[in-house]
Amino acid sequence: MEFNQILAERWSCREFEDREVPEATLREMFTLAQRTASWCNTQPWTTYLLSGQARERLAKALVESVIAGGGGADLPMPEKYVGVYQDRRRGAGYALYESLGIAREDREARDAQMLKNFSFFGAPHVAIVVTDANQGTYGAIDCGGYVANLLNAAHSLGVATIPQAAVAMQSPVVREVLDLPADQLVVCAVSIGYAVADHPVNQFRTSRASVDDAVVFVR
Repeated sequence: MEFNQILAERWSCREFEDREVPEATLREMFTLAQRTASWCNTQPWTTYLLSGQARERLAKALVESVIAGGGGADLPMPEKYVGVYQDRRRGAGYALYESLGIAREDREARDAQMLKNFSFFGAPHVAIVVTDANQGTYGAIDCGGYVANLLNAAHSLGVATIPQAAVAMQSPVVREVLDLPADQLVVCAVSIGYAVADHPVNQFRTSRASVDDAVVFVR
């Protein structure tokens, strides 16, 4: 698969089969992602890949925490969305709920869909990506590059994924279940598996801004 094809086709899966990905395929994905560039080659990411009972324990703890109103993040979350960033965020949300036939005013259905984040949309594997606390903002930036490469590597191998900041908003739960040391901060989760290809939620795609909107050419 050509690189430009991978970038054009990759999408976020929100309904997975329960079929596990073979370990050899998972190892190939993570081997490819490990080639990610990082500041001074520090490679600040550590990834915890949960499957089976470990995945079930984390999902149960996350869902219970969300229902009880718990939460908290290791890294600062966006304070607000303004202007074009709010427009893009809303556009993605509207497309998601429209694909499922959920009306904007149907709060119960929207909440039920939101809660699926914390059971990883049924994916059999979830990767928790953490960063070295001592490397600050740039450690998290390097982890972002790692996550992007992991998503693209997975797609090249026929594996579906979705990166999830929602799980990072339950960092205390993740920390407790994984017994994370103090110098590791939760960046995000990536749910991994095989897509239910014909499910309506897997049919919509988000748009991208044009190069002219995103790049300022200076001479």
